[in-house]
Amino acid sequence: MDEIIRVENLSKTFRTPFRRKRVDAVSNVSFVVRRGEIFGFLGPNGAGKTTTIKMLTGLIQPTAGTVSMLGGGPADLSVRARIGFLPEQPYFYDYLTPVELLDVFGRIFGIPARIRKERIESLLTQVGLFEARNRTLRKFSKGMLQRTGIAQALLNDPELVILDEPLSGLDPVGRKEVNDLIATLRQQGKTIFFSSHILADIERLCDRVVILDRGVTKAAGTLSELLTSDSGEREILAGGITDVSGLNGLDGVVRCETYGTDAVRIVCESAASDRLVGTLLRAGGTILGVNDRRISLEQLFVSRTIREKSCPATDNEGEVRGVSE
Repeated sequence: MDEIIRVENLSKTFRTPFRRKRVDAVSNVSFVVRRGEIFGFLGPNGAGKTTTIKMLTGLIQPTAGTVSMLGGGPADLSVRARIGFLPEQPYFYDYLTPVELLDVFGRIFGIPARIRKERIESLLTQVGLFEARNRTLRKFSKGMLQRTGIAQALLNDPELVILDEPLSGLDPVGRKEVNDLIATLRQQGKTIFFSSHILADIERLCDRVVILDRGVTKAAGTLSELLTSDSGEREILAGGITDVSGLNGLDGVVRCETYGTDAVRIVCESAASDRLVGTLLRAGGTILGVNDRRISLEQLFVSRTIREKSCPATDNEGEVRGVSE
């Protein structure tokens, strides 16, 4: 697949204003984002996610390392025209309506008036704001402002969409709508790069992820690679088995439990899985699935981002408070 983003050894160092102490906000981060995938960028507050995104979008310059996007660099105007971006805390003139705001951005992109009008109506419908299109933004909730920001990020019909915490402030219904929209964008051939603290959404949507902590890459790869447990165990899902207690006594079984109304899930040693499958079939069971045991994204995230008790005071944007370049 084509590479949309290539980041190599990206680093950003700040200096505190008085003691001029060096603070490494991002250190030697490398990853690749491929065309048409949804890429998750994870990490606790202060991990360096927003600092990295600012370097991707050309808002700040890296101390070291390189960023290549869509065949060019972040400062290339022809590249910027093909990118949609939603920052973590967008600010809009609150005396404007969503239609007026998007019209301003459409004019900046040079979108013709007729196409601009059609696209604005379509996007406001997609993000669930069409009925509120003529209300001023100062009357919007945080979630409604977030949806306005997503519409703004899609206005230029970008190839690459970069979203920094796009689900922030949304209620469960709004979250589902935005998740569905992100999935739809991939179906349209767009590439999505987004950060989020909502791990369930990342696990459901993303093809690959990077986990960042204190500016350092802690894990990177596809979810299937990262979530496959190295415990040497497998899970067997079987139907038609009623005697769960009898299964617990079989050689190689670690534990078993009921699954739904008419199935059991058996965790066993990998070497014993074939033999147990045969035993279940002879007992009249139906094998619904056999997989290497997986951990949840939450378990992976917590295990890779355990923080030391003493660490620099950071803000939610991943930059150390009160520092400068």
